[in-house]
Amino acid sequence: VGEVVSIMPEGGSRRILFRAPAPLHRFIAPKGSIAIEGVSLTVNEVEDETFGVNIIPHTGEVTTLGRLEPGSKVNLEIDVLARYVARWQETV
Repeated sequence: VGEVVSIMPEGGSRRILFRAPAPLHRFIAPKGSIAIEGVSLTVNEVEDETFGVNIIPHTGEVTTLGRLEPGSKVNLEIDVLARYVARWQETV
């Protein structure tokens, strides 16, 4: 479970900054994939335990992501490839 840190307009989209829990944030990479509330998105930037994504208006309208506010809790699912790489590194 992650948390919304901030939401800011950016061009025609909304930039949402999330905080990921310690066990997950090491798996989140810039330009990688992450599912937030079941919606697959591309990560724009990562800094320590926070990461940002952009939501276009259509995505905000047809998903629950459009109703998020700072402090909202969200379900996070890391990219399966990141899990495989981490697992591989544990065995090497």
